[in-house]
Amino acid sequence: MTEVNEKFFLERLYDVIRKLSGIAKTQNFRFQQKWNEYLSQIEVKPHLIRQIPLDKDKFISDIDYRIETLKIMSNAVADGYHAIKNLLKALYGEYFNSKIFKTKYSKKDQTKIKYLIAKEILGNLIQYNKIDHETVPLKYNILARNYTMIKLKSQNDEEILKNMNKIFNDELDMETIRSKMKEIEKDGIISITKKDNENQYTIEDGFELSEEGQKKYNESLNLLINWPTNFWRSFYNIRELNITPSSQIKNHELLEEILSRCATQGFGPVDYVFKNLIKYFEEIKEEASKK
Repeated sequence: MTEVNEKFFLERLYDVIRKLSGIAKTQNFRFQQKWNEYLSQIEVKPHLIRQIPLDKDKFISDIDYRIETLKIMSNAVADGYHAIKNLLKALYGEYFNSKIFKTKYSKKDQTKIKYLIAKEILGNLIQYNKIDHETVPLKYNILARNYTMIKLKSQNDEEILKNMNKIFNDELDMETIRSKMKEIEKDGIISITKKDNENQYTIEDGFELSEEGQKKYNESLNLLINWPTNFWRSFYNIRELNITPSSQIKNHELLEEILSRCATQGFGPVDYVFKNLIKYFEEIKEEASKK
């Protein structure tokens, strides 16, 4: 990979922040709009991504302004995570218990929608699920994580426990898995049979909604549920910063280590990069003040 000088690096960093600023603005508008349309009657309010004001000349030339901009950017990165968490909190903590939800969908569709939304958000955003596995009740999380494998080939207790503990850091035990799987069976989503003295799980009815329920879902909730995945894949992607700084740049080895994380998409790498770029420039500023 070709080494780049300081001017190139700063301009590339500015361009990436400008890109993310634009995404934040666009995605904020969509998120707020869909929330107002479908969740305005609940008490929980959306957590929005803060705006990122930018002045290119000041960003390139003024290290204080650069540090402050990076701090705003770092907080905006965290806002994205909290926006998704707050959406799940609103749905599972309030909306699903609301009169509006219960009168809009049949009882059977209500049950399936709770599983369907978990699968659409947590199933798509495994990185997010590793950070937050408390907001969505466990039984929905289990199906979100294992639905595809159960559908392709029936799974047993050990397989499901092993898969879940990749997210839960070995916090779950077999008794908990079996208990939750029985709850899921009662909801009509899976069936349980015995094989070689182990529970074997297969998809019974899945998440297919009634024709009327699917139409209502497509016209409303589905438009909001798509937001987290679309936002995550666009906002948490700073691969343009996966560059090699020249040895002429101050503390270039530290900077190279920070920028190497840009090769991987997702909240974790992006959060790490911006937090550590703040520290990097603060060290540069401190060194300059000692001279």
